Amino acid sequence: MEHLPKDPAILVSSINMLLRDDEFDTLETLCYNFDETPEHIKAVLHEEGYVYSEEQRQFRPIGYDAV
Repeated sequence: MEHLPKDPAILVSSINMLLRDDEFDTLETLCYNFDETPEHIKAVLHEEGYVYSEEQRQFRPIGYDAV
């Protein structure tokens, strides 16, 4: 993959896959590899209803972990 997808659904899926498959250790290393900032990716996906879980190392729907 040469660049991160622009479509939010494909973007969240791609990022979660790359982190899950241990292509990258952290969201930060993934973002910097694709010349993005973690803050920008988090903001874009937050607008689409996702929040990053450091513990799970993945983007999850907002409210997914709510008790």
